[in-house]
Amino acid sequence: MKTPVVPRITHLLAAWKANDHGAQEALIARIYPQLRRLAQSFMGRERPDHTLQATALVHETYLKLAVERRGRFQNRSQFFAIAATVMRRLLSHHAERRGAQKRGGDLKREDLASAVEQSFELFNLDETLDALDRLDRRQRQIVELRFYGGYTVDEVAQLLGISPATVKREWRLARAWLQRQLRASSSGPAV
Repeated sequence: MKTPVVPRITHLLAAWKANDHGAQEALIARIYPQLRRLAQSFMGRERPDHTLQATALVHETYLKLAVERRGRFQNRSQFFAIAATVMRRLLSHHAERRGAQKRGGDLKREDLASAVEQSFELFNLDETLDALDRLDRRQRQIVELRFYGGYTVDEVAQLLGISPATVKREWRLARAWLQRQLRASSSGPAV
């Protein structure tokens, strides 16, 4: 008895691009566990009382990927790198909306200062990662996959199709650059 051949994610992405609805269903089944793991890793870095759950983050991410980027994925690694970016941006926008709601309510001065500081830090990090993307897209992908996605060096190497040594070197360079940029802009708004 032969084991059924399971199509690779890259093949499913190509079939999805060609409007194969069966491929879309098979793709969802193949990527959901990995997207869920990625979302759980992102959520593990959020505050404990976060109103967004990992499942909702996966669903929002998939909807954005399906609607905005359908057919633009060349392979599995590009898909997951873009998924990590979408998740980071969704969480950033969620935090911005939450901060805007807080600023409109009955907040004490300390609460407002904390909300403004947290919003500034998230905005600053998002802007800094966008700046890194303009300098070196692969380093940004490595940061997102390692920091937000919780992937190991070997997993990132496999996803991006590069050696583990390259991932380590790029990770070290990207972290140093991000730390310098964040330190330089750490003087947030005065409240």
